[in-house]
Amino acid sequence: MIKGVITHSISGFYYVEAADAVYECKAKGTFRKEKITPLVGDIVEIEADGTKGTVVNIFPRKNFLLRPPIANIDVLFIVASVDKPKPNLYVIDKLSAFAVYHGIRPVLLLSKTDCASSEPYRAIYSKAGFSVLECSALNGTGIDAVEKMIENKVCAFSGNSGVGKSSIINRLIPGIELETNEISDKLGRGKHTTRSVSLYKACGGYIADTPGFSSLDFGENGERIYKDELADCFPEFADFAGSCRFGLSCSHTSDKGCSVVAAVKNGDIPEERHLSYCRMYEEVKNFKKWEE
Repeated sequence: MIKGVITHSISGFYYVEAADAVYECKAKGTFRKEKITPLVGDIVEIEADGTKGTVVNIFPRKNFLLRPPIANIDVLFIVASVDKPKPNLYVIDKLSAFAVYHGIRPVLLLSKTDCASSEPYRAIYSKAGFSVLECSALNGTGIDAVEKMIENKVCAFSGNSGVGKSSIINRLIPGIELETNEISDKLGRGKHTTRSVSLYKACGGYIADTPGFSSLDFGENGERIYKDELADCFPEFADFAGSCRFGLSCSHTSDKGCSVVAAVKNGDIPEERHLSYCRMYEEVKNFKKWEE
């Protein structure tokens, strides 16, 4: 038995990095019967024959996502460019809520800091208790701080198309040459160029490049977070939610006895974050767990 990590999967083949080598593996047949699908990021045991092998065991996951399909993420870098395109705060807040919900540490990575000031966005998210980093893939400023955070971790990058995710990863992994596109001046956004989930060994940890990880759909086919769980996905609410007039049943959207709303008015919680919360609440309020 050899223990390793799945770094790539395609068409039923799993590429496992183990013992300083990469093995092309199939999954054992019983996984299909048990409706278990190995994911990139899974810690696995394989039986190897030369450079080929079979995945025979998947160790318990700390977390996993189905879209994109990946497991055991420690940090989610939410990449937002300070200009061209300007940050979409609602997308940032949905992604951060999604990360918290899955037990993943969200880190806001403000990119293209050579183009404009990042201070307005740093102020919002620092006040909300998030780690905020700044970088420029163009001149390399701030890349060293990102490298330090990746060490000994599995990290994924998310954010709207055109914010510079692939360019940043190119900086972090010299020679990887991920495909990048120029930003369309007409549309103000980029075309997403990544097509498959992969893990790359770098900076003393792993970097995941994930296709389509730009925004989330809370609709019928999207990620479900229920209304009674949503406030827990906004960690800055915790110090105030317990003293609401209506206790745990408070929606935190009305000012009638709500300590969270009062904290927003007092400046203790960023107003922008609460606006995103209220918008998200409207999206999820009619979801019923028994419908799943």
